[in-house]
Amino acid sequence: MIFGRVKPLDAILATAEKKSLHRSLGAFQLTMLGIGAVIGTGIFVLTATAAQKAGPGMMVSFMVAGFVCAVAALCYSELASMVPVAGSAYTYSYAVMGELVAWLVGWALILEYALGASAVAVGWSGHIIGLLDSLGLHLPHAITVGPKISVGGFLEGGEVGGIFNLPAVLIVAFVTWLLVIGTKESATVNAVLVAIKISALTLFVVVTLPLALGHSEHFTPFVPRGWGNPLSSAGTGVLGAAASIFFAYVGFDAVSTAAEETRDPQRNVPIGLIASLLICTIFYLLVAGSAIGSFGAQPLIDPATGKYFVEGSPELYASAACHSAGAPLVCSKEALAYVLRQVSSPALGNLVGLAATIALPSVVLLMMYGQTRVFFVMARDGLLPGSLAAVHPRFRTPWVVTIVTGIAAAIAAAFLPVSQLADYSNSGTLFAFAAVSLGVMILRFTDRTRHRPFRTPALFVVAPLSIIGCIVLFLSLGYQSKMLFIVWTLLGLVLYYVYGYRHSNVARGVIEVDDDPDMSAEPAA
Repeated sequence: MIFGRVKPLDAILATAEKKSLHRSLGAFQLTMLGIGAVIGTGIFVLTATAAQKAGPGMMVSFMVAGFVCAVAALCYSELASMVPVAGSAYTYSYAVMGELVAWLVGWALILEYALGASAVAVGWSGHIIGLLDSLGLHLPHAITVGPKISVGGFLEGGEVGGIFNLPAVLIVAFVTWLLVIGTKESATVNAVLVAIKISALTLFVVVTLPLALGHSEHFTPFVPRGWGNPLSSAGTGVLGAAASIFFAYVGFDAVSTAAEETRDPQRNVPIGLIASLLICTIFYLLVAGSAIGSFGAQPLIDPATGKYFVEGSPELYASAACHSAGAPLVCSKEALAYVLRQVSSPALGNLVGLAATIALPSVVLLMMYGQTRVFFVMARDGLLPGSLAAVHPRFRTPWVVTIVTGIAAAIAAAFLPVSQLADYSNSGTLFAFAAVSLGVMILRFTDRTRHRPFRTPALFVVAPLSIIGCIVLFLSLGYQSKMLFIVWTLLGLVLYYVYGYRHSNVARGVIEVDDDPDMSAEPAA
């Protein structure tokens, strides 16, 4: 039986014991770690997408997505504290639910990280283009967006006159090169980037919140596109926006994977998780509320059809409203910087745009780093060709999978809009979180006596809430995102049965323990 192919947890834990880490983190440090990992990507990149899907109701979307993240994170923490090794959710699934489920989770993580990196790259491109435009430097339209395409009804994007998004491709290429040569962000550099992101968002709130308090009319209607229907293919309304905004919380699992380095993890991990998510959610609500109140965030309707434009679509960007003076927020690819330029001054808008331009490449790097490590572990386990797990003789990095990841991320970033890339990435994330939440319940029955540095409180309430939340958000994604995930999963199954089923180390009776110090544990969803 395929589900009988379970990688022994004792063998996996032997890796963790070899890499035992000093427990030095308290609740405050974990909270700061979570805030630094979460704030930045989605709030800079996806505000316009959420506004077109939900209007002012996107404020509720942030709360819904934050709640689902919180319950998923509590489940994730139990397994992360037990199995703090490379591959995370993939490795957990291998130990608990068997090889086939592990393969599907790992395959979903590849989708999550590669397309997540592409989404951030496209978001960075929007900021650098907006910043250059404000300084009077205009790049040709053809090399700043992808072409108008439609493939099979689930890959659509670009704009008329576009060829490919050159800035997005260049930043992916740069990050790929950094990962191949082994350059890693130091704690100091990361702290500076976190400070830049938080300072930029604080500046935005300080300037726009007083303006928002005087424009209550901008909040009406609050939910112009309704609350959303998970059974619909539209992926709109408050739930549809929550499914997209989920991307803004990616990174919170950094707290979970730090459980091995935490003092009193049973107390400090939940404090760090809940506190960081609560602070980030409040921050997001302040930013979203300030943007809505100061400038407005109503979705645009196509006057030719009387229907709402699809967020990030060629038709939206080509509309007369988006080419008018003071165009709506939903037309912007750098929403926060754009709002500041409109309601305050170009200089402050440029400052926020510059902050995003400086900080977002680090997020691309972290996402691609996580993806290559999951890819590496799957290849090392025999589920993918061993050549993909080749380590560079000089740089000691998995250079083959890094280059493969970079090429795939660059292609996606070149041709697809940020809204679709984020939703595609979320589909993989939600599947992985649901699998982890199921796995932690199963392990409570199958391995009751195993030491758990952290135990999820009220597990049989929290885990089902996590699974239900992930399912609701997945169903609230648009038709294209759900179809792409299904096609990606089917492709993964074919690849598994063609190659992985016969070549897996577990199938051949090989239990390998990784002792390569360069392939240490990393945050992975």
